Amino acid sequence: MATARSQNRWRSRNRYSKKQLNVMARVETHDALDAIAAAHDLRGKGEAVTFACFVTRWLMQQSSHNHEAATLLSLLSDVYHKERET
Repeated sequence: MATARSQNRWRSRNRYSKKQLNVMARVETHDALDAIAAAHDLRGKGEAVTFACFVTRWLMQQSSHNHEAATLLSLLSDVYHKERET
């Protein structure tokens, strides 16, 4: 864990553009983020989360005028909600 001093320095430098996000997630989620980062030449799990959000936002934007994107987004949402319960 980083020292309080280095955390405060990071917060000071990035206060206008970034917020730190600490969440508890299943091991499978951490493994998936590592795999996403490796597959897409990203710099780690944090950037993999950003990439996943980017892809989701893009699908949401495309779904308003692209039927295939809307179908894909709907299927992904349905599967996620089913898998979340297990």
